[in-house]
Amino acid sequence: MNELIFRGKDMFRPSWSNLAPLILLVVTQLVLGYLKLGAVATILLVAGTLALIIPGFAISLRSWSRVGTDGITICWGLGRGRTYSWQEIRWIDVRETKGNGTSSSAARFHATNGRRRSLPGLQTSTYYPLSDFEVNFQRVVNWWEYSTDPTQRVRPEKQLRDRLTPTVIAVLATIVICVVGVGVVMMQQR
Repeated sequence: MNELIFRGKDMFRPSWSNLAPLILLVVTQLVLGYLKLGAVATILLVAGTLALIIPGFAISLRSWSRVGTDGITICWGLGRGRTYSWQEIRWIDVRETKGNGTSSSAARFHATNGRRRSLPGLQTSTYYPLSDFEVNFQRVVNWWEYSTDPTQRVRPEKQLRDRLTPTVIAVLATIVICVVGVGVVMMQQR
């Protein structure tokens, strides 16, 4: 089987639809900042915004994952990456996240130490669709099945974090905020 390489730069391509919000934010900071803060503070504000956004985008472009005879190597944009041998990988699946009309899916593996690792570059979402995601995911699974014994493949039990979707977290946070708010109001009325 051929070695598989998935790179962030093949997936995250800058487009005007992605750059437009950033340009709008910087222009808004320039106009409002100059009117309210002055020139020096505005330049510092814009520089701080760009200092936060540009490195994050550069790191996502440098991320990659490689699947081969030695296992799965992942790199999140810094350094040479870390290789997980096939004996360290218990399960491979897809993590799906949905919310606010968007959805994303990422291939991930479960290591023997209990950690989960997503494969950079092997992801698909509403904003960055990857047409052959399922095919590439199946190719990774084929490598895993070819390189491991069936007794090594153990599906991990669902944990609390598997049940806590963004919607569940939002509902719980809303309930906590309401309870705390009612408690504060009642304490002030005493």
